[in-house]
Amino acid sequence: MTSYSLLRETAEYDRLRAQARIWETATARLLDRIALPAGARCLDVGCGPGETVRLLARRVGPAGHVTGLDSDPALVEVVASDLRSENCDILLGDITRDLIPGRYDLVFARLLLFHLPQRVEVVRRLWDAVAPGGHLVIQDYDLTSACCVPAAPGVDEVAALVIESFTAAGCDVRAGLRLSTFLKEAGVGTPDGTDVSGLLVPLSQGGVMLGQVLRSLLPSAIANGVTTRDKAEAALARLTDDAAGDPDRPMLWPLMAGIWKTRP
Repeated sequence: MTSYSLLRETAEYDRLRAQARIWETATARLLDRIALPAGARCLDVGCGPGETVRLLARRVGPAGHVTGLDSDPALVEVVASDLRSENCDILLGDITRDLIPGRYDLVFARLLLFHLPQRVEVVRRLWDAVAPGGHLVIQDYDLTSACCVPAAPGVDEVAALVIESFTAAGCDVRAGLRLSTFLKEAGVGTPDGTDVSGLLVPLSQGGVMLGQVLRSLLPSAIANGVTTRDKAEAALARLTDDAAGDPDRPMLWPLMAGIWKTRP
């Protein structure tokens, strides 16, 4: 796995939790589509702060079990402590090189492939962990869809810096639109179904999250020559001015694409 481009610190973990909760409804809809049953064994790869692990644990009930896998040692320790009384466990592991333990009724990954250069190989590894009759469910972003109407210069500038910074770090900012291609190239075949979710929020809300993402990316962006701290702070100030001047302006978040495939 390449160097993760976002900070590994408390403020970023809090942002990830908020982001996961925002997309919980979209993920729940996919779980409805595959009819995830009570008692199922699930694996959440790149589980982050564990919000989807909690969602899955509620779905499968006490007869089921959920395993979360993440490569951040500090985050794994925190989440494992938080979830130790529930029907789940959290493991430290790198999906690009470590053996996935066991096979599962559901293998789930959200905003994982986005960060990884080995996307096709990772899809192959995820599919190998799906038990017969089980499901692979993947969700990922198309970052290029984020915008305001009418356009807001500060939003456009910060969004462009976010996209350029992720790209410079080796991320695929349109991974969501390529999910079907990744499955085909991994030998998995055509998805059984697809889904796209969007979210419209006021600029006062969306601008905060956008600014937090750039701040978390800033060390990586500076190291890769994308921007300087002074230029980034100036762009963030213009974003703040946009939100203050028109807080209710509609802002579209990045689209979240989803696919699912059932193993015969």
